[in-house]
Amino acid sequence: MPKHKTNKSVKKRIRVTKSGKVMHYKTGRRHLNSCHNRKTIRNLNRKASCHDGDAVKMLRMLGKVRP
Repeated sequence: MPKHKTNKSVKKRIRVTKSGKVMHYKTGRRHLNSCHNRKTIRNLNRKASCHDGDAVKMLRMLGKVRP
């Protein structure tokens, strides 16, 4: 059976923690931030965990889970 290639775009966008959680960056912090207050910008800097269904798809794209 052939090996699966790692999806490079997913590899750049997410990180897998030691406990197995899939973390991603929050959206909405690239531009047009002058209307947001500091608290909102600060909270957008934190990473968020993916939902369970999405996490399985991401791990499959990374080659961590068998398809």
